[in-house]
Amino acid sequence: MNRRPIRSLLMTVVQESDLDLALKALEDLGVSAVYLTSMGGFLGRRNATFLIGLPEGAEEQAVEALKKVCRQRVEYLALPMEGSPMPLPAPIPVTVGGATVFTLPVERFEEF
Repeated sequence: MNRRPIRSLLMTVVQESDLDLALKALEDLGVSAVYLTSMGGFLGRRNATFLIGLPEGAEEQAVEALKKVCRQRVEYLALPMEGSPMPLPAPIPVTVGGATVFTLPVERFEEF
């Protein structure tokens, strides 16, 4: 096993609908990733939070690969109109999707 040492950890949150494409993109780069199911606070939507360990110099490639497959899209939420005698929903456009990426330096990495 002759792998380059892990130097950074990407914590990346993607929408559940982008999960399979994100996994494939990381697999194509030869990057190992672990994901945990998570839930967004604002819309209560299901997400996936990836933990991606990367060797030095591989961070930009991973971020670019995720940018290509984790798309933002507009969805419409039905919210009741304020002051209306009947609770008629008014569709509100909301941008969802994409990816949120946090990069953390790794001081120590052990595998056993």
